[in-house]
Amino acid sequence: MKILIALAAALMVTGTTAAQAAPAALAAPNISVANVQAHLNQFQSIANANGGNRAHGRPGYLASINWVKGKLDAAGYTTRVQSFTSNGATGYNLIADYPGGDANNVVMLGGHLDSVSAGPGINDNGTGSASILEVALQVKATGFQPTKHLRFGWWGAEELGLVGSTYYVNSLSSTEKSRIKAYLNFDMTGSPNPGYFVYSSSGQPTGSAALTQRLQAGFTALGVSTELTNVGGRSDHAAFARAGIPTGGTFTGAEGTKTSAQASKWGGTAGQAFDRCYHRSCDTTSNVNATALDRNADVIASTLWATAA
Repeated sequence: MKILIALAAALMVTGTTAAQAAPAALAAPNISVANVQAHLNQFQSIANANGGNRAHGRPGYLASINWVKGKLDAAGYTTRVQSFTSNGATGYNLIADYPGGDANNVVMLGGHLDSVSAGPGINDNGTGSASILEVALQVKATGFQPTKHLRFGWWGAEELGLVGSTYYVNSLSSTEKSRIKAYLNFDMTGSPNPGYFVYSSSGQPTGSAALTQRLQAGFTALGVSTELTNVGGRSDHAAFARAGIPTGGTFTGAEGTKTSAQASKWGGTAGQAFDRCYHRSCDTTSNVNATALDRNADVIASTLWATAA
């Protein structure tokens, strides 16, 4: 689903011609849900080959990091793996920077790559990880040249208490933190009984009304109603928020129960969890709603294009 992001084209009064004006619109790409699902299949295969999970300190997690890094390296990103220690085991964050853009004006997207030890973690959070990976690959494939600098992060040990993302933010100097003008977090974007939630900017230390509105506008363009949710400190945006960085994100629901009103609005089953396999062994590729996955991936792209252009 292609979402067109309108950009204002202003003419300078003092002699600027129409040919010199900024382009009137920039189209965000249609993110192929089949491509995102292919990434999820890879995460499932990695888990299958490594004891059924991709958890912190387990070989399936490092294999996931290495596979994502290989895809980004091939697309021309500058990548680095940041290691840390938690619960007596080494964990890893993967940071990927896209060449170009204003280094003092960074737009960052992220999500956690680890699963719980009970299962492969395909919805939580293979979906967010795979979606931002495909968006990152499409930045290169489409030749997008944003004025702002793009950075992506895949976090380790989120399931142990947001350890990886907190380590990353704490590793930054005050100057480096100030350069990050927006952080967008995507944690569970394909729940099988999905809701369409956007992080609320109210009640959060640095929730961004502008980011919230852009995410909502992306769903509106797809004809999807949204609800605001205050996710508080439940995901990796929290460390960025504490550092004073504007944050936003989307979420399709976890162990909470879908109401009758939500089922009427979004479809699915009232009285049932958004994700009945949350933190369980059944969080496999069968535990993903392809429509929700597709919609969220397209909204991620549209919001990135609008924010970084």
